Amino acid sequence: MLTSLVRVKPSTAIVSRVVSAYSTSAAAMVKATWNGVTVAESDKTEVVEGNHYFPPDSIRKEYYTSTETTSVCGWKGTAHYYSLQVDGETNKDAAWYYPEPKAGANNIKGYVAFWKGVKVV
Repeated sequence: MLTSLVRVKPSTAIVSRVVSAYSTSAAAMVKATWNGVTVAESDKTEVVEGNHYFPPDSIRKEYYTSTETTSVCGWKGTAHYYSLQVDGETNKDAAWYYPEPKAGANNIKGYVAFWKGVKVV
């Protein structure tokens, strides 16, 4: 959790409030690259627990293959995975998404995040 300070009135003390650090929106253009190729790019990612989640329409689908892999997060739900295929190389289960997230994670429904050497900048 992050704590930010908010001034209520010039003559009163500064009052602190808690701001959730679990989810924020990114306003700058963000790219995901692997094996020298951009596999996703957007200025509308959602940042959850330090991971950029890319909107479904921002991924370059020609590089993605669905896998049978799933994992479960207690508050987001069941994640499904994609492997990336670029220039004859495969990065198995390098991307994940939540097709039916729990209520607290609806902002990332269908959005795609990365790991396993995919650079997100």
